[in-house]
Amino acid sequence: MISLKTVKLPSVVSFALLGAVSLALSGCSEEKKAETKEILRPVKVVEIAKAGETRALDYSGAVKARVEMNLGFRVAGKITERRVNIGDRVQPGDVIARIDATDYELATKTAEANLAAAEKGVGTADLANKRAQQLFDKSVTAKSQLEQASLSYDQAVSTRDAARSSLDQAKNQVSYAELKADQSGIVTAISADTGTVVAAGTPVATVALDGEKEVQIAVPENDIAEFKPGKTVKASFWSSAKLVLDGKVREVSGSADAQSRTFAVRVSLPHDDRVLLGMTATIEASVSNANTHVAIPLAALAEKDGKKIVWVVDRDQQTVHARDVTIADFTGDGVNIADGLKTGDLVVAAGTQFMTDNLKVKLPGQQSASAETGSETGDVVR
Repeated sequence: MISLKTVKLPSVVSFALLGAVSLALSGCSEEKKAETKEILRPVKVVEIAKAGETRALDYSGAVKARVEMNLGFRVAGKITERRVNIGDRVQPGDVIARIDATDYELATKTAEANLAAAEKGVGTADLANKRAQQLFDKSVTAKSQLEQASLSYDQAVSTRDAARSSLDQAKNQVSYAELKADQSGIVTAISADTGTVVAAGTPVATVALDGEKEVQIAVPENDIAEFKPGKTVKASFWSSAKLVLDGKVREVSGSADAQSRTFAVRVSLPHDDRVLLGMTATIEASVSNANTHVAIPLAALAEKDGKKIVWVVDRDQQTVHARDVTIADFTGDGVNIADGLKTGDLVVAAGTQFMTDNLKVKLPGQQSASAETGSETGDVVR
């Protein structure tokens, strides 16, 4: 007889229990991994820099002579000759241009003839006056005739003096037909050429006198208060980076230009042979910085509970926190903050709608293997 040996097999319930335990352990492990994996949100930030105590004002201008003369004829006429060109150097007495003096020469001849006639009239009146005096002394004529002869003589003398003055005036007009330089300088402009009929006083040539040079700049009204006569400024020139001179504000226009709405400011320069007329110069003036407001981008400004806030990053904890701010004004570049921020603060510059208090963030340039790149990281703007 064959005896059978009973073999004990594991039950189905035991297998089920083992499977449940292993699944529970696996779930706990995955949960722990999820807890250890920290999600960081990349942010773009700006760092608040210290406001300078001074600021520089830079304006460009051109080198000019302190005195520029617009020379013109003192009489009207047609220009027959121009003897100078732009850039020519002139000395006192040099002829710049001439006009047709024919009419003025004829007027001189007429004045000479009038003077000659007046001289003869004086001689005739003198003889008549002397004759009347002799007759009156002999009691031949009345005193009234003597007085009339005397008055006629005085009138003839006055006519002669007037004719003499007219002759001098006519001679002067002939001499005015030549336009001459009064002082030494350089011709910088020609306003009328040969063949042009000009009136008396019409500019024909402009001469920049030798001597002190200066730079003329145009300053807008918001900065004109910083330029006072006597203020020391720096003058640099595009022709050479090494050419820098100390200048002084000499003159400030009392009214703004009707078109540009800017004020003309003239800056005197010390003598330097390297400085030539027409050079482009930059005038730099240092002024006190009265505006101590902090500037931030407009996108950095947010609102919470009806208050204006910014999100400030805690460098140590790498978290963001809302901070109330006071707005000074809005500019074309962003917002000026009067209160609430200090030097060194890191302010979130974009994506403020995704920020919450104590939210972990990733700063630009920061490496983190566990961080998720949900958005593009910006650069730090200082």
